[in-house]
Amino acid sequence: MTNKEYAQLADRLAPKSNTGKNCLLAFLVGGAICTLGQLIRSGWMLAGLSEDACSTLTSVSLIFLASLATGLSVYDDLAKHAGAGTLVPITGFSNAITAPAVEFKTEGLITGLAVKMFTIAGPVLVYGISASVLYGVIYWAATR
Repeated sequence: MTNKEYAQLADRLAPKSNTGKNCLLAFLVGGAICTLGQLIRSGWMLAGLSEDACSTLTSVSLIFLASLATGLSVYDDLAKHAGAGTLVPITGFSNAITAPAVEFKTEGLITGLAVKMFTIAGPVLVYGISASVLYGVIYWAATR
């Protein structure tokens, strides 16, 4: 079989991409998650909290709900259909940390849960924290 014949066979057998449908689902689900976040924020505002407290509690609420949905296997089912719509909001980061922890909890508290929880999120945390420290030092030096 030549390279050309193999490429034709692979193209014929590969599943067809539904880019338009995938983009629409990602937009709708991502928008629904953001709308839920806005509703949660409005609820905290109605409770009489400050804007800063509302922002913090909204993030915490969304992280908690996404972790709960991941633990109940609801978030993964949603992500199968919505794709990037579940990855982009803060809930996607929560899912990225919670899912490996749930999957490997049978291996023990340290070697399973604690180690696997940061498999995906570890590099994000390392570079995010490093960048924020570097930015803080630059800011501090510039304002002195």
